[in-house]
Amino acid sequence: MWLDAGPLDSIPRRGARVLRTTQADIALFRTADDAVYALLDRCPHRGGPLSQGLVHGRCVTCPLHDWVIDLATGEASEPDEGETATFEVRVHAGRVLVRAIDAAAFDGRGR
Repeated sequence: MWLDAGPLDSIPRRGARVLRTTQADIALFRTADDAVYALLDRCPHRGGPLSQGLVHGRCVTCPLHDWVIDLATGEASEPDEGETATFEVRVHAGRVLVRAIDAAAFDGRGR
């Protein structure tokens, strides 16, 4: 099942917006070349809101402690360690769709 997260244009280029679900907030990121990624809106370090971070290339930098997170994998760049959950996302007819996930993804274990 796919969740309709709204139009692509609702996410600024090199920015993010939050999709609120009953289980957790999902950060939707749009890169300069219109690639879209979906991550749990929680840095693996201290739980900072990744949606408020700086998007650069295919990464986001957490606004709290400057951890750099890969948008495709959710993994922290070295020397930091850890990862946040990622969610399958696609753009169809100008709409951003996020695959519904199971609850395990929200505790940081799942993908």
